[in-house]
Amino acid sequence: MTQRLIYTLANNAALPKFDKSVSLLCWAYNEEMLIEGFLRRIHGLLASSCEKFEIVLVDDCSTDRTNAIARGLQKEIPQLRIVRNEKNMNVGYSCRRALREARMEYLFWQTIDWSYDISMLRTFLELLKEHDIVAGVRRRPVAVKSKIAKPLYGLASLFHIKHLTKRSDTVAKAFVSVCNYALIRLLFGVPLSDFQNVVFYPTKLAQSHVLEGKSSFLNPELLIKSHWLGASIAEVPISFLPRQAGEAKGTRVKAIMSSVEDVFGNWYKWRVKGLCPRNGNGRITRLNPDAWEII
Repeated sequence: MTQRLIYTLANNAALPKFDKSVSLLCWAYNEEMLIEGFLRRIHGLLASSCEKFEIVLVDDCSTDRTNAIARGLQKEIPQLRIVRNEKNMNVGYSCRRALREARMEYLFWQTIDWSYDISMLRTFLELLKEHDIVAGVRRRPVAVKSKIAKPLYGLASLFHIKHLTKRSDTVAKAFVSVCNYALIRLLFGVPLSDFQNVVFYPTKLAQSHVLEGKSSFLNPELLIKSHWLGASIAEVPISFLPRQAGEAKGTRVKAIMSSVEDVFGNWYKWRVKGLCPRNGNGRITRLNPDAWEII
C-alpha cells in the first residue's frame, strides 16, 4: 500500500520561514557565465525560506570576471560575503575556508552550477529540528529484504545505466562518481546512500572537526567523522541537475587523483592506525520515497 505523501512542494511552500540563521557556502573558479544567475537564485530561495541568512562565496583566485561580477552584486545582495584565495587552491582548501567563515547557526552548500535540486530547502531545514544532520541522496534506496543479497544488489544497481544517467552530466562522470562512492562505503564502513551531495549541518558541529582532506573528499570526511561521533543523520531526496553552462572541474584527472589519495591516506590513518576519535556510530534515518513528492 502506497504511503500518503508527506513532503510536497505545496507543504514546503506553506511552512513559515525557518527561525534559525543559515549560512549558504559556495566556492567558484572561473564561473563568469554562471555566477550572477547563481547568486540571484540562491538569494531568492534563502530569502523566501529563512528569517536570517548569509551567502559566503570563496573565489578561488578566478582569472575571469567571476570576482568582479560577484562584487557588483553586493549592494543588491547585502547578505553576500566574498573572500578570495590569493592563488588557486582547488575545492578542498576553498571548502575548508568557507566552513571557517560561516557565522550562522546552520550551514549547507550548493554548487555554482546548481547541480542539486534544493527546491524543498525549507523542508530540509525543518528536519534539522529532529536530526543533527540532513544529507541528500541521488537515488532511491535499495528495496531488497534479504540482508545477504541487499549489499550486492545495491552495488549492482549503482552501476545500472538508468542510475548513471541521473547521477551526473555524462555516464563517464557518473561512473567515476559511483566508483568513488563504492570505495568510500567499503573502506570506511559508514552505510550512507550518498557521500557527494548537499548536506545540512549545525555550524558548531561542522566547525568542530579537524579536517584533513585536500580534495572533494571533504564532504565524505565530514559525514564519516560526524557519524563516528554519534550524530543522527536523516537522508532526503536531492536529485542531480545537469550543468547548463561553463566547465565542470571535479572530474579532471588531477582532481580524481587528489581524491583517491585522500581516500586511501585517511583510511590508513583513521581505520588502520586508529587516529580518529570515535564515540560509537550515529543513527541513520533512511528516506521513504513514497513519502516524498519529488525523488
